[in-house]
Amino acid sequence: MSKSLPDRPNVIVFPPIILATTLVLACMLHWLWPLGALANMGQGTRIAIGCALTFAGISLAAAGRRKLTRLGTNVSPLRPTTALATDGVYKWTRNPLYSGGFFVMLGIAFIFALDWLMLLMVPALLVLHFGVVQREEQYLELKFGDRYRQYKASVPRYGLEV
Repeated sequence: MSKSLPDRPNVIVFPPIILATTLVLACMLHWLWPLGALANMGQGTRIAIGCALTFAGISLAAAGRRKLTRLGTNVSPLRPTTALATDGVYKWTRNPLYSGGFFVMLGIAFIFALDWLMLLMVPALLVLHFGVVQREEQYLELKFGDRYRQYKASVPRYGLEV
């Protein structure tokens, strides 16, 4: 008897855990060894930038989540994908939830002057990209075939590619 592959992406970790762990580590490092670069920026400016980034990130992620929910597919990469989202916010980014999470994290870094969060986002994004996003893409390509390949060829991964 052969084992069949599970109908879900083979991600290495539930994506919010990556961001939460990064935030906790940044807070601990800030407490132990504050760098102070963001703190040197005017507080009003820093908080305004942080709030704008946080709002943009929440809006982007919420739009992506709403679209998936309306399609009746699972939002979590730990569950099967039942539909391919290709319109709405998914017309200009294949990963609005992850891109939104990135902007939220940057916003938090500005609001609370957490320099370490900005620095730790680099390895966190690498883990997210290689351990989650690329694995999701492989899964979607296997599940949806040419339809996903065409979508992938026409819409940037994070909406930031030029």
